[in-house]
Amino acid sequence: MEMGFSGDVRRAAETIRAFDEATIISHIDADGISSEAILAQALAREGITARSVFVRQLEPMAMRHVPTDSTLKIFVDLGAGQQNLLEEHGLDAGEVLIVDHHVSQPCDMPYPQVNCLDYGHQKLSAAGIAYLIAKEMDRSNIDLAKLAVVGNVGDMMARETRGLTGLAREIAMEGVAYGNIIVRERDLNCYGTSTRPVQVCLAYSDDPYIPGISNSTAGALRFLQKLDVALRADGGRWYVWEELPMEEKRTIISALVQQLVAHGKETDRLFAETYLFPDEMERTPLRNASEYATLLNACGRWAKPRIGSSVCRGDRGTSYQEAEYMLRHHRTIIRELLQYILETGVTELSHLQYICTGDRFPDTIIGIGAGMALSKLNWQKPIMILGDVTDDPEIAKVSMRTNEWALRRGIDLQQALMVAAEEVGGAGGGHRIAAGAYIPKTVMEEFADRVNSVLEQQLAETCQDDC
Repeated sequence: MEMGFSGDVRRAAETIRAFDEATIISHIDADGISSEAILAQALAREGITARSVFVRQLEPMAMRHVPTDSTLKIFVDLGAGQQNLLEEHGLDAGEVLIVDHHVSQPCDMPYPQVNCLDYGHQKLSAAGIAYLIAKEMDRSNIDLAKLAVVGNVGDMMARETRGLTGLAREIAMEGVAYGNIIVRERDLNCYGTSTRPVQVCLAYSDDPYIPGISNSTAGALRFLQKLDVALRADGGRWYVWEELPMEEKRTIISALVQQLVAHGKETDRLFAETYLFPDEMERTPLRNASEYATLLNACGRWAKPRIGSSVCRGDRGTSYQEAEYMLRHHRTIIRELLQYILETGVTELSHLQYICTGDRFPDTIIGIGAGMALSKLNWQKPIMILGDVTDDPEIAKVSMRTNEWALRRGIDLQQALMVAAEEVGGAGGGHRIAAGAYIPKTVMEEFADRVNSVLEQQLAETCQDDC
């Protein structure tokens, strides 16, 4: 870790220790919730009183929830791109700490900030930074590496690389040393390996798309039955992938490789590094980093981030039961959203595909739908979904997703949305691969055309004839 970044981490830990009370202002997604839980626990262990405020986005309306008292205001997984808003709210540099991994906004007030982007760490989430600060406060906070992994995985830091890299992976290995993380280096790249019957797990996987198996539970079951592997336990219960003996896993993976090769497809994406938590109950979403992150996302998207935070802090009773219920509901609505996008179809421009979902789905989940739809539509063009905002009839929420293939060609969604939104009186931000904006509802088509133009310009600046 460079001295600059480690110096920022050390100063942040010292700043926190200098206060008796703090207010943690965090985002509602998996990264935000796990970041908040890491810091809240680290502060409690230090004897610092902390209260938490969760916000969907840091905008003028949300600032009314940020106190103007003597507490240290720790903005986590947000704040870097909204520093002028903090200044307008009357917050002084001495009472603010920003812990973020989003692009920073220039500001006259020199707010102290720990931002991994400033040091070239592209694949580290806010939870990763929060963990490094917690560990700097007290080495015994190493047990919180597990939550940092959940945040990193939940914020897609492992998605295209099929595993955590750099500092994020170092943090995972600290959890391995502590004993509450197991890293499986070349595991099956499939969602649901801890909770879904193997055939269902395979059928839901479409990256890579496996002919005869993806999108077909019956096809996946027929495929597995031919391999003569045990799919059920003695009581008749279906095995999940995690429970299978290594020999049977090898048999299945070998057959999957043959299936891909037979159809002329690449096999690399069949494998990924996975992160399991041996201290959690088997066959639950908490057993596995990606499923744990989805559970937290479900809590946040359905306006119950505190339930997710309680689960992160160890509540396996009422909070966990409520979180599981929200996860089931979340999955149902996401499936309906995906089906709607595919059945309705998208409007395709030269460098963009988009769809307006109106008030049919909550604006908090359209980004997830965009990510899932991309692989099933024209994956070479970024996808944008515009939806109504529940509590403001004049505003539209915009969510965009793309992939590493597009990033290599110069696409930057964060910049595209920031530029286009500003021109229509809105605001945008996020990451190169996933970004969002809020714009006036009256200019949606004009906005889509402008985003398309910015994407075209980005490609023209970095691409030659072969793009």
